Amino acid sequence: MAGWNLAPEYRALAEDFGSLEAVFALQGERLTRDPLSEVVRVQRDGVRYYVKRYWGAGKGLRRYLGRPRVKAEWQNLRHFARWGIPTAPIVGWGLERQGGVFTRGALITRELPDTQDLAFLAKHHDPRLADRRWVDGVSRQLAAATRTLHRHHFAHNDLKWRNLLVDGQAQLFLIDCPTGSFWWGLLLRRRIVKDLACLDKVAKYQLSRTQRLRFYLHYCERPRLAPADKAHLAQILTYFEGRE
Repeated sequence: MAGWNLAPEYRALAEDFGSLEAVFALQGERLTRDPLSEVVRVQRDGVRYYVKRYWGAGKGLRRYLGRPRVKAEWQNLRHFARWGIPTAPIVGWGLERQGGVFTRGALITRELPDTQDLAFLAKHHDPRLADRRWVDGVSRQLAAATRTLHRHHFAHNDLKWRNLLVDGQAQLFLIDCPTGSFWWGLLLRRRIVKDLACLDKVAKYQLSRTQRLRFYLHYCERPRLAPADKAHLAQILTYFEGRE
């Protein structure tokens, strides 16, 4: 049984995006492919769309139990939008099961124009990363978005620079979150450390210690470090030790 949804404002694109069958028949520029999924880019009426097609529910037990990755991804993006975190607009989404077992699914998002991910900027030594005002503006947005996720007991679980987009007006967007989920107690605290460590994994090579500290203080909404912060920062800074 297949279930497919097309956002009402995109009904004019129903010929291409109106069913799961049509979405899997789309031809476009392939951007990525792995054992579980692929991403292709298509253009319609001058607008580009990203079509993520899954034929695997996930790794391990997720193949048979729990949410398929594609469902987790569209639900998480909808959480972001509901919490006021800028993200890519969802155009279409759905999946197909046979005998209750996931067989395939897809998610279509509209392109965020004039954007580039932070990992790309770092790799190409973009001069904006040397602009203190620009970095401070983006850092404040990122701190607020990350704090919002964690206050909702949600951890992104892949909060890397490649999943953070910025546009020409220095607005930040969070994208690609198929493994994010809700956690509580000690498990949540561990996942929070991982999220913050993922962000710092690149930041420690691109930003000054002062800029990284300011991000943490913005995240905590404090003017200076509290006694408990030192232990928390130590966990963040050592999280990937021996794994890089």
